[in-house]
Amino acid sequence: MASSSQSVVRIRPPEKWPTIDIGELWCYRELIWTLALRDIKVRYKQTALGIAWAILPPFMTMVVFNVLFGLLMGSGGRPTIQGVPYAISTFCALVPWQLFATTLDQSGKSLVLNRGLITKVYFPRIIAPIAPIVSALFDFLIALAFLFILIFGYHIFSNYSFDFSWRILSLPVLTILAIAAALSISLWAAALNAIYRDVQYALPFVIQMLMFVTPVIYPASVVLQNKPTWIVVLYGLNPMAGVVEGFRWVLFGSSTFNLVLLATSVVMTILVLCSGIIYFNRLESEFVDIV
Repeated sequence: MASSSQSVVRIRPPEKWPTIDIGELWCYRELIWTLALRDIKVRYKQTALGIAWAILPPFMTMVVFNVLFGLLMGSGGRPTIQGVPYAISTFCALVPWQLFATTLDQSGKSLVLNRGLITKVYFPRIIAPIAPIVSALFDFLIALAFLFILIFGYHIFSNYSFDFSWRILSLPVLTILAIAAALSISLWAAALNAIYRDVQYALPFVIQMLMFVTPVIYPASVVLQNKPTWIVVLYGLNPMAGVVEGFRWVLFGSSTFNLVLLATSVVMTILVLCSGIIYFNRLESEFVDIV
């Protein structure tokens, strides 16, 4: 009799501590890619503008605030980094913000949106909130490329000479931090949305409010100038505050970049991510029954 080559997979309850089985996620990498590709196809299928929608929302947001602040404060009164046009400074902040907001919106609803799959087959449930990150990264890269076109078009690098070569190496780190910030909140939102469907209706409002307390349409220096350290730490409890200012520092060489702000955002992201993994793991075995 020929020996069987089939492998046996034992499904055990998840650990209660903040761990992610990277090996198991790697085994299911094709599922992550399939779900992400599905989201991208659904988003751009039968659209007249296609991938231009990755650029249009942040671009139109930038235009609206550029006109609004221009009318309220005059052409020279817009809150921006010295020597950098307000439109470019705002679009620079909107690129990582769009990555965060899109990931949070899609990942926060991922368990409910994929309930048909969750109730029929086994896979690590954390894949559901992770997969939207890939599709959000697709939009992010398109918007980032457009941002570089704007920056070179305005000759910012040549007019405000700074060592671009080494600072650009920080961009992938800041991008990972933005993803981690989005995932940390998404794990809480996805698990809570599986129990309370109100969460999916509250998410757009929460994202909108977070944008106004994040230095997106204004640099953090406007808020933190001459403020004590405890104010900087309090402001940095928003995980995206350090990321957005970090992008401005990388691309514009802002001398007002605050390391305390970034460090606080990093610590906050780690804490929320660890607690989110714990909460998600504790509810994982119940998702089939409650979604």
